[in-house]
Amino acid sequence: MERKQTAGTVRAICISEKRGTEKHAVPEAKFEKGYGILGDAHAGHWHRQVSLLSYGKVQEFNERGANVQDGAFGENLVVDGLDFRSFPVGTILRCEDVVLKMTQIGKECHTHCQIYQRMGECIMPVQGVFAEVIASGTIHAGSEMTAEFPDGTEPFTAAVITMSDKGSRGERKDESGPAMQEALRGAGFDVVEALILPDEKERLKQELIRLSDQRQVNLILTSGGTGFSSRDTTPEATMEVMTRNAPGIAEALRSESMRYTRRAMLSRGVSVIRNQTLIINLPGSPKAVRESMEIILESVQHGLGILRGSESECAR
Repeated sequence: MERKQTAGTVRAICISEKRGTEKHAVPEAKFEKGYGILGDAHAGHWHRQVSLLSYGKVQEFNERGANVQDGAFGENLVVDGLDFRSFPVGTILRCEDVVLKMTQIGKECHTHCQIYQRMGECIMPVQGVFAEVIASGTIHAGSEMTAEFPDGTEPFTAAVITMSDKGSRGERKDESGPAMQEALRGAGFDVVEALILPDEKERLKQELIRLSDQRQVNLILTSGGTGFSSRDTTPEATMEVMTRNAPGIAEALRSESMRYTRRAMLSRGVSVIRNQTLIINLPGSPKAVRESMEIILESVQHGLGILRGSESECAR
């Protein structure tokens, strides 16, 4: 399948030398692989190395009286002709010799900026996207940028979450998270995030929504929080964010796990779909995690292929 492609023009490149200061436009900037823009305070070894906004969205906002200048939203690149918000995570952006890969759509706004205080809204949390630099080089204002969309042949992406009060406080070594990551990477998955969270339902819901909607990962695996304790609320959090149920995976886990221990019947873990992301609750122990991965991984990969449209229902 050929990649669909579209093109636009870089209208502004913006940086800020210190965090907490407004970005300003520069005629050119050097982009470093795995880091971001040299000289920009928000660059770093993480997935939000470069921020981008579509010029058309900025125009629409200014027509409502915002009157903002380039960089006011904290964006690094303002590009005309590309509607970033409509692009899927994984889109490849090429400009001169620089190659970017979209990693996140939108962001949570923790503190309302001056634009929000004046206008009652800010477009960056909704319309902005983020990318990592996968090929170094220099971009000049006025250069052409092309966008190449994923074609369904890319490796599946995954995130793993360990639910543990003690683990989140550093009082217990997390072995379940690494076990999930090892199995996923062995099956060819790209594990983009690994988190350790306290057993708090609202916090887990927040992360499940972010990973599904903003990072658009194909698979989220959780470990722990599926028992009878009053703090075990992983299934409830998972069910509250789903858009469709997928109970067969959790049912298979319980059924097959009964071969190892009768106490498997006490697991309350669930499996659901949120938009294009599959979420599966696994038990808390590293041994049970490894056993669970052996049970589900092959079938889950086929299910993910159906979910993203790269495989058919009758595939073998």
